[in-house]
Amino acid sequence: MKFGALPIDQAEGAILAHSEQLPEGRLRKGVVLDGDHVKALRAAGFDEVTVARLEPGDLHEDAAAAELARALLGQGRGIHLSAPFTGRVNLSAERPGVVRLDADKINAANAVDPMITVATVPDFHQIRTGGMIATVKIIAYGVPGSALARAADLARGAVRLVQAKHKTASLIITDIPGGPGTKGAEAIAARVTGLGMELIATRTCAHDAETLAQEITAATGDIVLILTASATSDPFDTAPQALRLAGGEVTRFGMPVDPGNLLFLGELRGTPVIGLPGSARSSVLHGADWVLSRVACGLPVGSAEMAAMGVGGLLKEIPTRPQPRRAGRD
Repeated sequence: MKFGALPIDQAEGAILAHSEQLPEGRLRKGVVLDGDHVKALRAAGFDEVTVARLEPGDLHEDAAAAELARALLGQGRGIHLSAPFTGRVNLSAERPGVVRLDADKINAANAVDPMITVATVPDFHQIRTGGMIATVKIIAYGVPGSALARAADLARGAVRLVQAKHKTASLIITDIPGGPGTKGAEAIAARVTGLGMELIATRTCAHDAETLAQEITAATGDIVLILTASATSDPFDTAPQALRLAGGEVTRFGMPVDPGNLLFLGELRGTPVIGLPGSARSSVLHGADWVLSRVACGLPVGSAEMAAMGVGGLLKEIPTRPQPRRAGRD
């Protein structure tokens, strides 16, 4: 692509590089100049304009962005591609789910040519309907077709949206005298429905292992969520022990995500069971979101995967936290 000033008489068919103000209105950058544009510019006193001119083998920014976006999506479903505009195509979710990315492919595509770019949300990002997953931006007005083809080949199939395979969840809330009661139930329900699932039951019981074990056994949701009135502070505390009494297994207690440290994960005859910390009563981003979204979508989330969540796992402070993580803070 050639870029620079060009005499006005030679500008027809070129791409206007900078917006220009004319008596009739603003002529915006990126427009392909036709005869009428040239006449208007000349009448306004322009002797030359700064333009971009595609050379043989170059692709216009919009065509390039559209081709790369299609390659990123591959055969994936549930992702909408916007119409290209100013060298950009946005990829957005058509339904709730979890974004999965092949970072190596995206990095390789971004290394082909600085004018060819892909930006995405993080891997495993939970997204709602309409949320933006990625944006392709061609920075210049055109790029060599060979470079775009290489980037597209390297990026093929790098972006996908995984939907919830589980459809329902049950919530069990334990209660103690003077405890929080059902506070936070709405925040938990929002987490469930935000994944396209249905919370089919919310039940309250006493905070003791035997009673809770009975509720766990009776729960009918595809996923069982437990929110305890008193914090779970040990792998053999009330809620984990209740799961064992019900015949289930605790696969992980504790995670390197804050808030969310006291979460535990287990299963009962193939049904996932998630023990939620009290901090999950807040609707802010929480370790519970990371675990629930992966469990709901059938993605791996065993002890090793949870242990690997520490990098990036320092999340926002929440107003319900009884003590700040930093001494002396205002």
